[in-house]
Amino acid sequence: MVGKRITIGQYIPGDSIIHGLDPRTKLLFTFLYILSIFFIKDLWMYGVLALLLVVIVRASGISVLRLVKSLRPMLWILILTALLNLFMTPGEEIFRFGFLKITEEGIEKSIFLALRLTFLIMGSSILTLVTSPKELTDGLDFVLSPLQRFGVPTEQLTMMMTIALRYIPTLFDETDKIMKAQMSRGADFETGNIIQKAKNMVPLLVPLFINSFRRAYELATAMEARCYQVDKPRTRLKELKYETVDWIISFFLLVFFGSIITWWAITR
Repeated sequence: MVGKRITIGQYIPGDSIIHGLDPRTKLLFTFLYILSIFFIKDLWMYGVLALLLVVIVRASGISVLRLVKSLRPMLWILILTALLNLFMTPGEEIFRFGFLKITEEGIEKSIFLALRLTFLIMGSSILTLVTSPKELTDGLDFVLSPLQRFGVPTEQLTMMMTIALRYIPTLFDETDKIMKAQMSRGADFETGNIIQKAKNMVPLLVPLFINSFRRAYELATAMEARCYQVDKPRTRLKELKYETVDWIISFFLLVFFGSIITWWAITR
């Protein structure tokens, strides 16, 4: 199944210490993790981030191999990004083939950008793997709540973001099922030129859109049946509460990622 290889949007229930953390702590980790990626300029610092990621994944009970396999759908983007920077970056030339040339700066930049995208995908995937859609909605709503003073409907925005994120694996699974069904009826999605391949996608896109609208209608009906109203304030069965372990881990995260940013400022 395609959807099973997509970790972004999937949630794996568990009773680990990582699953039990407040969603705001997990959002803080994700924000600091992604932010620190753009300040790293030494390969050994990526090793430190990788070690931290492995520790968190193991503590959550999720397979590291599962997280690594999640990069497969994004592999072509990683390769394309690396190749563009490898051949398009000016600098001291090492090798030339026609109009294409490889420079020392290009090799360094392609490696760093590939690592940056890899860690960005894996760090974002961890958040949804250990945080339920409801917890993620509550955490995002709390983080964005100051924007309500400026008239921003944060509750509606977080609800839409969470639903969209949650249905990414569902759409991939639906696409995989429809594609296999069409191929069993003789559909060909591989051969032909670009125009022909685009035409061959019509039997796939039409039922996919129909099923998506059907799911959206069913979801809206279910929300209305539970008395969800856009213009009314939401109540929560379980209010967010920072525990001692959340304070300790948040302090560690601030110190850890603060050290990375400080190191970048000193060595720049």
